[in-house]
Amino acid sequence: MPGSRRRREVRMERVLGTPALFATAYGNVGSSIYYALGLTAVFALGLTPLVFVVAGIVFAATAATYAEGTVRFPEAGGSSSFARHAFDELISFGAAWAQMLVYIVTIATSAFFVPHYLSIFWEPLKSNPWDIVGGAVVVVLLVTLNIVGVTEAAKLSIGLAVIDFATQVLLVLLGFALVFSPETLVDNVHWGTAPTWENLAIAIPVAMLAYTGVETVSNLAEEAREPQESVPNAYKLVALAVFAIYFTLPLIALSALPVKLIDGELTTLLALPPEDGGYANDPILGVVDNLGLSGGLLDTLELYVGVLAATILLIATNAGIIGASRITYSMATYRQLPEVFRKLHPKLKTPYIALVLFAGIAPIILLLPGDVTFVGTLYSLGATLSFTVAHAAMVQLRVRPDPAVTYRARPNVSIAGVQWPLFAIFGGLATGASFVVILAQNPLTRWVGLGWIVLGFVGYTVYRLRWVRAGLRETVKAPPAFGAALALAYRRIVVPIVPGRPSDDALDVACRLAAERGARVVALTVIEVPLELPLDADLPEEERLANDELDEAMAVGDTYGVRVVGRLVRGRSASVEIVREAERRGAEIIVLGSPRKDLTRRRGVFGSTVDRVMRRAPCRVMVTASRQRSAA
Repeated sequence: MPGSRRRREVRMERVLGTPALFATAYGNVGSSIYYALGLTAVFALGLTPLVFVVAGIVFAATAATYAEGTVRFPEAGGSSSFARHAFDELISFGAAWAQMLVYIVTIATSAFFVPHYLSIFWEPLKSNPWDIVGGAVVVVLLVTLNIVGVTEAAKLSIGLAVIDFATQVLLVLLGFALVFSPETLVDNVHWGTAPTWENLAIAIPVAMLAYTGVETVSNLAEEAREPQESVPNAYKLVALAVFAIYFTLPLIALSALPVKLIDGELTTLLALPPEDGGYANDPILGVVDNLGLSGGLLDTLELYVGVLAATILLIATNAGIIGASRITYSMATYRQLPEVFRKLHPKLKTPYIALVLFAGIAPIILLLPGDVTFVGTLYSLGATLSFTVAHAAMVQLRVRPDPAVTYRARPNVSIAGVQWPLFAIFGGLATGASFVVILAQNPLTRWVGLGWIVLGFVGYTVYRLRWVRAGLRETVKAPPAFGAALALAYRRIVVPIVPGRPSDDALDVACRLAAERGARVVALTVIEVPLELPLDADLPEEERLANDELDEAMAVGDTYGVRVVGRLVRGRSASVEIVREAERRGAEIIVLGSPRKDLTRRRGVFGSTVDRVMRRAPCRVMVTASRQRSAA
């Protein structure tokens, strides 16, 4: 049977389960080691390994917040989405504007370090002005490719992420075998002198550069079939892998490149620019050069690490560009930014204005000074603000619990009937304090960062009051776009799937609609759990049948050239879960299948579930009436 064969083929590769989510997220988070190590060493010196441990604990708390928040709201947006549900649109805008800054700085930083690692082929790429030129070329090239519409190969990115992690593990193992020295690490520490207490304080938020891309899982959660399981597990694996690398690799780096007196100052070559003989611009190549290897083996390893690092950083730059375009479109959809940022190119059907401004011009402006430290502290400013809002939103969401939520991160403490999230409270205090430290310690970062925030809120206020004519705290969604932007009018289509001809017809209609408009179809199967059973009851046969239906839906999508994302949820009422899924995803339309009924009957025309969805849906509803008359 063709359907059975398609199901078997699809079952071999589920849509973004835990391994795929982990690999994709690590591809973004793990890329930051190629610049975060040097930037952190500038401030932390011999305490760099300890600083990464402290930052890792904060990251673990942040990952727990994002895991629970993403399970609650499996949609792109991260802290902005959490804030919208927990507070209001004004705070959501603040989080989104901070995220925008993070994406811009991520693009600038990743692109800036690409030529540093390609300097193995041409030495001048390691320093100004050629690293600025090279970084700008990378940005222009990738923005152009995104405007043209060239998509990233997901399997290639995941494969490179796995190779990247394996390479980092290899360097750690080689380092422990060849250069690791506990005595050197102890001698590297000069409390209060190298580093000073002020530099140590700022080193912790700067070390959060190591966690660039923590929102990747959140942005991809809407493509996961069962996010309540895969999302928390992916975050745990990412936290574990990142912590393992950032705990061990700095130990190797500071053993190979110890703190010593250089030109009358205690420092390490990790913290010095290339013109002073240091490796701040390519710290991982610095580690390779000082492992004690020589000859052909050293040359081969340098070439391999240089090319791999440049490739990973290219992918990270592209991920930042995609993230900037997504957050821009989302903000324009919720009337936080003017409608022009949703405008698509008449022929290419891509948001070219948003890409040119936020992913092209803005990152290049940050590149021009060629100051790595400024870019790093500016990233930390935006990230700590965004993380703080996410933690605060999680605390607020716990005060207003949702009985439908089946996953809660730990640890928690129960007080006055509320399960207070200790991880979010600790994480919020830590990231909030880090934000204050950056503002206090770095004048240039302070004024640029505050200028960005003030510019955003002033623009938001004027736009909302003058053009939208809505309150600052009110959630307002833009109507479907017209003209060239019609291609994104139905960007998210939800199709409930049950066995039978009506659902098949509905899926066919949805896929044709998606193929015409470049949209994504979400095939939703609801397992209705009887009231006498808990929501997480073991229902293996129902799950098997539901997964078979979703596999078939994905295979049908393939025949149309449409990406179909399967989603399996549990609930007491199918209509309630369909409406809830549409709300979570910000769907523009729900396509429902229903058998034709005898119109002489006085009951609902399409059936109780369809009728309830039509009454309660937050978006348009299309009903396809199957030619097959119901048995009734």
